Amino acid sequence: MTAHDIHAAPRPGLRATRALVGAEMRMVTRDTAGLIVPIALPVLVLVMNGSGTSAEIVGPGAMTAFDRFVLPLALTMIIAVIGIVNMPSFLALYRKSGVLKRLSTTPIGPTQVLAAQVITSAVQATLGIGIALSAAALLFGITPPHNPILVAAILVLGAAAMYSLGIVVAAVAPTANSAVAIGLTLFLLLGATGGLFGPVTDLPDPVMAIGEALPFGATVSALGAAWSGTPVDVAGPIGLVATVFLGIACAVGLFRWS
Repeated sequence: MTAHDIHAAPRPGLRATRALVGAEMRMVTRDTAGLIVPIALPVLVLVMNGSGTSAEIVGPGAMTAFDRFVLPLALTMIIAVIGIVNMPSFLALYRKSGVLKRLSTTPIGPTQVLAAQVITSAVQATLGIGIALSAAALLFGITPPHNPILVAAILVLGAAAMYSLGIVVAAVAPTANSAVAIGLTLFLLLGATGGLFGPVTDLPDPVMAIGEALPFGATVSALGAAWSGTPVDVAGPIGLVATVFLGIACAVGLFRWS
C-alpha cells in the first residue's frame, strides 16, 4: 500500500475514537500520580479550609464562605491541574516516543487523537468534581448552587480555557518531564494571581486585576458568583473565551506531531 493509498483511505469513525479513548483511560489509570493528585489536592484544600469557613454566612439562603470561595477554588484546581499539567504531559510523551508520528501514517487523524485526550480529561475532571462535591457535602454540608446550569457552563468554559493552555504547553515542551515542569509552573503562576494562596483582595490592585482576567482567577470568581446567585462579572467569561481562541491559535502555529 502506498502513502497515497493510506492518506486516501477513509477516516475511521466513532469506533476508532472509542478505542483511542479506551487506550487513554488505561494510560491515565496507570499514571498513579497523574490520577490522584488532581483529585486529592483539591479535596485537601477543602478539608484544610472547611472548618473555618463552613459556618461563616456570607450570602442569602445560608450561603457560607465555604460555598462562595473555597468550593469554587477547589473545582477550578481540578480542571486546571488536569488541563495544564496532566494532558500536555501525555501529548509530549507520545511525540517524544514517536507515537504521534506513527499515527500520522494511519487513517487516524490528529483531530481524533486530540478528541481522545479531551474526552479522557473530561471524564477525569468529572470524577474529580464529583468526589470533591461529595466530600464537601459529607464533611461540611454545602448550599446548593443558586444557578446550577450557569455553574456547569462556567466549569465547561473554564475547562476549555485550561485545555487550550495545556495544548500550548504540549506544543512547546520537548519531553513529558518538561511538559509537567512548564505546566506546573504555569498552574502556580495562574493560581498565585487567582486566589490559590490567599484572598485576591490581599494582592496589589494591578496584580488582582490581572489575576481576575486570567483563566484561573476568572473561573474561581465566576463560579463563586454563579453559585451564590450574585451577578457574574462578564469580564471573566470574556477572558475565558479569549483564552480558548488564543490558545487554539498558538497551538495550531506551534504544535508539531513529530
